[in-house]
Amino acid sequence: MEMRALGSTGITVSVLGLGTVKLGRDQAVKYPRGFVIPDDDAVRDLLALTRELGINFIDTAPAYGNSEERLGKLLRPSDEWVIMTKVGEAFENGQSSFDFSAAATRASVERSLRRLGRDCVDVVLVHSDGNDMQIIEHEGALEELARMKDEGLLRAFGMSTKTVEGGLWIVEHTDVVMATRNLADSQDDVVIDRARELNRGVVVKKGLQSGHADRAAGGPGIEAAFRHVFAHPGVSSMIVGTINPAHLRENVRVTDAVCAALADER
Repeated sequence: MEMRALGSTGITVSVLGLGTVKLGRDQAVKYPRGFVIPDDDAVRDLLALTRELGINFIDTAPAYGNSEERLGKLLRPSDEWVIMTKVGEAFENGQSSFDFSAAATRASVERSLRRLGRDCVDVVLVHSDGNDMQIIEHEGALEELARMKDEGLLRAFGMSTKTVEGGLWIVEHTDVVMATRNLADSQDDVVIDRARELNRGVVVKKGLQSGHADRAAGGPGIEAAFRHVFAHPGVSSMIVGTINPAHLRENVRVTDAVCAALADER
């Protein structure tokens, strides 16, 4: 598995990261097919396979149900995972709620550290509700994350954005942006371009269009989707969620093949 620098953070991540929504949440999700949240033994085996295949990067969030708690219980610390979590959104009783205040941000990070069993989390992103500039200009989340970084509670911070304006601000002022890039949505390419110029970390979300890129769901196929994402030299990593070991193996196989082909072409 190819490893890449996460911008100038000093953190190195696998080009493919594991998304963990399906470890803790099966309500109000946008996947083309339903699924059953796996038990602890299945998750433990999946995480061991993930690391065996060369992935060191895991994405979680308070909005992913009890994903953080399960990771804290089931991850092997000796595997030296890079963990990215979020603040701003919580999911309870089948509904999301949002709070981007400084107090809520600090409480969320402290809660995530307890759940994950860590003294410091690698990356924390603001989980935008779509109003990026409102959050940036009028809420206290980003300023509080900067203070917590100075205190040593996190190594890098930024936002999972939903607008180009917000994405550009984030790459100008923080460490990491989580941006969308797929064959159906190129809006954030200008954000990724600017992040590359400034040496900021770029983590791609929705690279497989929440599963809709799969040919079985009527999409172009995962190889074409992966190639499109990794072809941009500004991309540090792409997060893809799965609880299926066969899908995980196939995702890694395609990632390795695509990255090797792109390296040869360069």
